[in-house]
Amino acid sequence: MHAGRRYSLQEFLLWSRRNIYYLFIVSAVPVWLFKFAGFHWIHIPWAPVTLIGTAAALIAGFRNNATYGRSWEARQIWGAIVNSSRCWGIMSGDFIAVNAPERKRIQQGLIYRHIAWLTALRYQLREPRVWENVRVQAKYKEYSKKYSVQEWESSLEGHLEQLLSKDEINKMRNVSNKATYIIKMQSEHIARLNSQGLIDTLKYVEMVGVLKEFYEQQGQCERIKNFPYPRQYASMSTFFIHLFILMTPLGIISEFNNLGVYGIWLTIPFSMITGWVFLVLENVGESTENPFEGGANDIPITAMSRTIEIDLREMLAENDIPEPLRPVNNILM
Repeated sequence: MHAGRRYSLQEFLLWSRRNIYYLFIVSAVPVWLFKFAGFHWIHIPWAPVTLIGTAAALIAGFRNNATYGRSWEARQIWGAIVNSSRCWGIMSGDFIAVNAPERKRIQQGLIYRHIAWLTALRYQLREPRVWENVRVQAKYKEYSKKYSVQEWESSLEGHLEQLLSKDEINKMRNVSNKATYIIKMQSEHIARLNSQGLIDTLKYVEMVGVLKEFYEQQGQCERIKNFPYPRQYASMSTFFIHLFILMTPLGIISEFNNLGVYGIWLTIPFSMITGWVFLVLENVGESTENPFEGGANDIPITAMSRTIEIDLREMLAENDIPEPLRPVNNILM
């Protein structure tokens, strides 16, 4: 998530630098052919270019609206996770019917296991998919050098070893969906506490309800992660915009040629500016459609997990509380 006041022009130019090179070539080649090779027939009327541009703008706007919806839904899901996690922290202490030292030990186990679930979930959400962009396309890899993604640089096992017992880690070593299994272990734990009379049945039912919320929230995240923005719409937007970019210099080259000896060279900058606007619009939608992959415009699930962890550890009255994550180059992960 970009945490600055706005993207600067310098950041936009860095982000779209490869597009600028592409636009220069696409704009310069027709001018060279028209000016030096005598290919005056490559000029086309402006009307069909306008029609293609209108269609490209509409489909790009439709895509950006839909991808923003995916991003906003992801933010709402993680907002719900924050609230449910705080409820879990309170229940883990107040619902235990034993003396203070024993209650603290049980509460710590329940809270640490929940932090482990948050950790496993965010690591799973950062795993790459073939349709994602940041770790695949060079134009996004370049910008990703301005920040770091914790889940790409450290192992899940190293974090879980600090939160779960060796027996729990051994049980889930070969499990494919570790976040799901951690909730299962959480459920087994509170079921034992209920059978031992350490949690009243009504309170036990309430805690099971919160675990159900965690499962639902995880499933909602997995739905967004594992189902991409429909490829047919994404492809249409890309094809239409690139077709418009290719046609733009052909539509305006004759008009600028009429301005005088050097007027034709203005075709290049004006074609580049027009194409740049459309390509940036396309890239904005593309960079928003996968809100968990680790891009600069994604939901900051690592920072939100750290916020939850701080709240829960403070409920345990611990002294060694981690610091909140800060933006790096205005990017918060």
